[in-house]
Amino acid sequence: MTIKHQDRQPDSNLSIPLEETRIDRSFDAIADHFEKKVYGGLKGEIRLAVLRRDIFEYSAQMSEALGRPLRILDVGAGLAQIAIELAAQGHSVVINDISANMLEKAKASAEKIDKKLDITWYVCPYQSLEEKLAQTETEKFDLIMSHALLEWLAEPAAVMDFFDEHLTDDGALSVCFYNPASFDYRNLIMGNFNLLDNTDYKADNKKSLTPNHPVAKEEVQSWLKAHDYQTVRSSGLRVFHDYAPLKRGGHNDPDAVIRMELRYSQLEPYKWLGRYLHILAKR
Repeated sequence: MTIKHQDRQPDSNLSIPLEETRIDRSFDAIADHFEKKVYGGLKGEIRLAVLRRDIFEYSAQMSEALGRPLRILDVGAGLAQIAIELAAQGHSVVINDISANMLEKAKASAEKIDKKLDITWYVCPYQSLEEKLAQTETEKFDLIMSHALLEWLAEPAAVMDFFDEHLTDDGALSVCFYNPASFDYRNLIMGNFNLLDNTDYKADNKKSLTPNHPVAKEEVQSWLKAHDYQTVRSSGLRVFHDYAPLKRGGHNDPDAVIRMELRYSQLEPYKWLGRYLHILAKR
């Protein structure tokens, strides 16, 4: 199923509104580019370090309180690094993505782990996952992860109903999403004022990994509140690394960069400058 949304944009020649159709984005055609660009360097290491810290600490607490391994769903998982590591810790994991190529890469990573993993794979849009889960899954999930998915959906708010349906009453939701404020701030620093003056800016490169329709944190927080979720942890991913045009001093030491990113990722006001934001919320 493809979800569509209509945006009205003025045409300079006709001076009447035209409709732009939005569809859910798949990275199937650029899976290799995605892997290299997002996770091929220090940026990806920082991203994973913050997510590991936030999620593994909380999942361990949940598992201990419940007295059993968790049932975990990763929606729009991409390369699914965090989900695979959770499976390696002994949890039961369901991994979903719209892209078969992305999940093939994720499966290859899972096969490198020298232990039997409890992972179920589904290649489909999340809207089609509903029917598949109804046929195969008899229980709801203790933890649902949705990382870098909202900004690529045509109707991101609609996924909240899906979360509600499949999360246990005391379950947790891990949402990581691109921070549009970071786009403005980075371009202010870099002097790219033309991008900030153009209110209709859209990346015209099909390989671009900067979303054209990011979702602000205030909007995500309003969805969580409307669906009766309470935030228990929030972090910024890459709160300073991407803003440093000159790599000097500690920037030359990747371990030091990660250590400082972890330190400031949960501190006000720095965390809200993160290129991505992570919110862990509980029902």
